[in-house]
Amino acid sequence: MKVKKLEDGVYQLDVKGYVCPHPQLYTMKTLQKLKSGDVLEVLFDNPSSEESITALCDKEGHEIIEKRSDGGTFVYRIKKA
Repeated sequence: MKVKKLEDGVYQLDVKGYVCPHPQLYTMKTLQKLKSGDVLEVLFDNPSSEESITALCDKEGHEIIEKRSDGGTFVYRIKKA
């Protein structure tokens, strides 16, 4: 698991290679450290994590502003509530 700052207020969390529930848990822990309005780009390759990360965002009020997949890697951009 790696977190890096892409620019001011934009961070990237790479959880490729992890299986549920780890991508969701790492996403939740990383979002807790960010400020409201910050964007977290999550990279994951476990298809079942799509549902759990979406459910996490719905529950916590975070907005998924972009969803895309690229060669087996899913990329979600999440704006923290």
